[in-house]
Amino acid sequence: MMKFRFRRQGTDPQREKIKQELFAFNKTVEHGFPHQPSALAFDPKLELMAIGTKSGAIKVYGSPGVEFTGLHNDTTAVTQIHFLPGQGRLLSLLDDNTIHLWELVAGAPREVGGVKREGLVYLQEVDSYSLPGRPGIESCSATRVTVLLLLRSSDLLCVGTEGGGVYFLELPRLTLKDNQTLLQDQVMQSLPDDYRCGKSLGPVESLQEHPQQSGKILIGYSRGLVVLWDLSTRHTEQLFLGKQQLESLVWERSGNLFVSSHNDGGYSVWAVTNGNTYNHQPVSSTIPYGPFPCKAVNKILWRTTQTGSPVLLYSGGMPRASYGDRHCLTIQQDKDHVTLDFTSRVIDFFTVHSIEQEKEFDEASALVVLLEEELVVIDLKTPGWPSLPTPYLAPLHSSAITCSFHVSSVPPKLWERLVNAGKAQQGRQQAHGSWPICGGKNIAPPPKQQELLLTGHEDGTVRFWDASGVALTPMYKLGTANVFHTDCDPSDDPQDPSDDPDMQQEEEWPPFRKVGCFDPYSDDPRLGIQKISLCKYSNKLVVAGTAGQVIVMGLSDERSDHLVDVSVVDLLQDREGFTWKGHDRLEPRLKPASFPPGFQPLVLVQCMPPASVTAVALHAEWNLISFGTSHGFGLFDYHRRNAVLARCTLHPNDSLAMEGPLSRVKSLKKSLRQSFRRIRKSRVSGKKRPITTPTSKVQEANAALAEQEDVAPIQRRIEPRSADDSLSGVVRCLCFADTFLRDGTHHGATLWAGTNSGSVYAYALEVPGVGSGRVCERGGAGESSVCVEAVLGKEIQLMHRAPVVSISVLDGRGKPLPDPYEASQDLAIAPDMTNAHSVLIASEEQLKVFSLPKVSAKTKFKLTAHEGCRVRKVALVVFGSTAQEDYCEHTLVCLTNLGDMHLFNIPGLRPQVRYDCIRKEDISGIASCVFTKNGQGFYLISPSEYERFSLSAKVLTEPLCSLQLDRPLEPTPASDGTTTQTQANGTHKNQMGQAEGQTEDPPSTLSSPILDTPLDSPLSCGDITLDSTGEITVEDVRDFLTTVDEAENNLKNIKEEEGRSTGILIN
Repeated sequence: MMKFRFRRQGTDPQREKIKQELFAFNKTVEHGFPHQPSALAFDPKLELMAIGTKSGAIKVYGSPGVEFTGLHNDTTAVTQIHFLPGQGRLLSLLDDNTIHLWELVAGAPREVGGVKREGLVYLQEVDSYSLPGRPGIESCSATRVTVLLLLRSSDLLCVGTEGGGVYFLELPRLTLKDNQTLLQDQVMQSLPDDYRCGKSLGPVESLQEHPQQSGKILIGYSRGLVVLWDLSTRHTEQLFLGKQQLESLVWERSGNLFVSSHNDGGYSVWAVTNGNTYNHQPVSSTIPYGPFPCKAVNKILWRTTQTGSPVLLYSGGMPRASYGDRHCLTIQQDKDHVTLDFTSRVIDFFTVHSIEQEKEFDEASALVVLLEEELVVIDLKTPGWPSLPTPYLAPLHSSAITCSFHVSSVPPKLWERLVNAGKAQQGRQQAHGSWPICGGKNIAPPPKQQELLLTGHEDGTVRFWDASGVALTPMYKLGTANVFHTDCDPSDDPQDPSDDPDMQQEEEWPPFRKVGCFDPYSDDPRLGIQKISLCKYSNKLVVAGTAGQVIVMGLSDERSDHLVDVSVVDLLQDREGFTWKGHDRLEPRLKPASFPPGFQPLVLVQCMPPASVTAVALHAEWNLISFGTSHGFGLFDYHRRNAVLARCTLHPNDSLAMEGPLSRVKSLKKSLRQSFRRIRKSRVSGKKRPITTPTSKVQEANAALAEQEDVAPIQRRIEPRSADDSLSGVVRCLCFADTFLRDGTHHGATLWAGTNSGSVYAYALEVPGVGSGRVCERGGAGESSVCVEAVLGKEIQLMHRAPVVSISVLDGRGKPLPDPYEASQDLAIAPDMTNAHSVLIASEEQLKVFSLPKVSAKTKFKLTAHEGCRVRKVALVVFGSTAQEDYCEHTLVCLTNLGDMHLFNIPGLRPQVRYDCIRKEDISGIASCVFTKNGQGFYLISPSEYERFSLSAKVLTEPLCSLQLDRPLEPTPASDGTTTQTQANGTHKNQMGQAEGQTEDPPSTLSSPILDTPLDSPLSCGDITLDSTGEITVEDVRDFLTTVDEAENNLKNIKEEEGRSTGILIN
């Protein structure tokens, strides 16, 4: 008894200190385009832009790297945002009829990983207000806010309502001025009898302040009436008796006229003259896309220019019958007329123009359009009004994201060539003007290394992003569709419409121009990219897709016209009894195709059957690629263009694997049939239980006692999975390694493959010039005649048959082997080849290290038994210390189906720390997670946004910016006396214990990173689905549909383990 009582060791204070210097969890920044935007605002003084979303988030952007984020307490849509210019304050109107005041404040300095960092600058909500209902009226619809107007003095807020009343709130305290309220009844008394007609004026649709005379506002009612109201004298100065339903109003800069837009697709110009109370007719009235019925012009802007002709900008107004489904915005100036045609709905837009009172003209320089799925900026200074490339807020989901791949420490030469390839693409279609939203200053130090994030998409494209800093900037787009004949192949069209004069005549009006890059439609779903691998030293890229296509690409700076070599690899190996019922392969082009500068295809390897590729591995130094599907895996030498190996991994009962993800054969009937068979089998087995006797009771007790001895109290027994489970042959991971497989004295090239049924195959490869005792003579005369050979060396079957998630070979020091070219070109420390190697195999249920070449178990950690979770993603990461510059540790990072991160040292597999990262209901987020080699990671929090996080105390990529404000920096006390720091879409609680609601003596400039302690977000909930994530399995969905009892048991086990664990557990 004594030996068990004192077996558990206490925590080592020294080790705990080292952990704090190595590990710290922070969610740092959100990359991409806000999900479901609903409001837009611009501060012309600070040159900041704000976007509100349907989930209650507010995101403020300035120059690249300047970002601030806030989240309302309620998950309610933001319908309007208005800046208090120059003050770093903004007002938001929510769908629940509440008005909120936010301001940027500086927080206290904080300590992260033992390093003191500057205080945070974050958006803090300081006040809120809700209009009271009118006395005697039960419904509050009369006081439902429809429009807000902030006067130039920034001390008064005008609030238009659905009942036609206009209320006035004092700022910044948001207090109602009762004596100023203008009700519809007062306006009705001033109207002539023939216009009144007993009808209501309708809701207030628009409020606009006079550009030259402060205190005078235009009030536009839905029925068409427009009132010029003087706030100081509280009387009507002029009435404009419009008869068409009103949509919006805008002043001309001089204040002599204004423009109204209407629901019939037209707009009217009204003159403002002294001495004339009633104005019955506008100066002019135009329906630009008439005479047939048109949709409403939702918003209109009128901007004056020095050349004389004003620029008119308006959204909507399209002919209902012909183009009623188009999302358009029109720009007109004199004879120039362009109809911008977008692929998603226009939310709002504004122009960047001169705001100084002494200036005579607006001189708009840019148009910023917020769409439902992207942000488009038009250069109004350049003839032709071209679009500007966006340095951030690019739509990641321009086609649905299906996979991702991260590259750290990109060599400068590769970086330069990618930048040039991207510029060649942009040069044809976009302007090179300056980015107009340039407020604040990014004072973050330049990144120590360049980082690439590659995203694969449903339309067969791969996009390269600069992930070095806070702004995720698009660099280059690679397309793979031109390797194949697709359903929408332009070369298959019988006639080009542009050659037909009749077609040209029809298309002249309206003058549409396609703008933006969001395109949710894919020519062919088989083009979808499932796996990506890039070698940054040899500039070789492998992309694999949904129809079994694996394309090897090389980087070229010149345009090329060539025919792509095609090689077919049969993974079934003529096995009988299997018939592929899924989609057909993509047909490769039989004629030379034109490929622009950038990555160009060298060879196409087509797997047969054409199932989706589930794993790829690239070893550019050996000129080898390996690929796996649900049927098996193959090895291909792309230098000699020959298949080296094809291995079928199908089990005899794997009929489901022959149907494919796009098959129509899968049916509800089949799944129901399987369910009923299982139920019937369990009932039959229940009836055949033996009769209980005293002897059998003793045997059962002995068996139970034996089980208790085998399994520790905190562990859950891992049940072996059936060998005939569906999709057991799916290849989950592939790995190349130079290690000892045949014996302990001769090392050589090897290939490792892991499957869904817990099988691991290890092949010894004969690669010319590779291995112990050979001289490396790459490119030698006799080498091309020698082919690569593969011989099965080991075949391992894990007892519990759990899917193999990852395989990694460790050298004699227990460190991961370097990447190809790193050791041979002295770019990394050479691996230890004198001591015995080992292989780390991570299955969904446990981590295990085997010695090589005998493959005997050295150590293991049963994650499912201990934690009640399954492994989803695994990565080997190097963590640097914040205290010692040259100290680092290699660590195994595991992401589980519960969304938490477990960190283990290697090769001992001792738990270090655990962090809650992603909500367990967010299946898409877990499936999309990708780790970097220095302790950071990305995962999708919506179809259009990546959350960036860091597990390292040393490596953080977070906003660090300064901002000059026109107000003192003391935060306004919140209504409840507390300060809440919130970041949209975050899912973890305050990790670092930062002081909240405190600020130091404010400096004249705010300089600080963005908040890194977000609250739970509605955007991470389970109802967000991606079009395709590539790696969501049946197990993922089963995990999500667990019963309440299972969830409670999991939680109970996790809490028990937390209580006993010697690591740092941060919840």
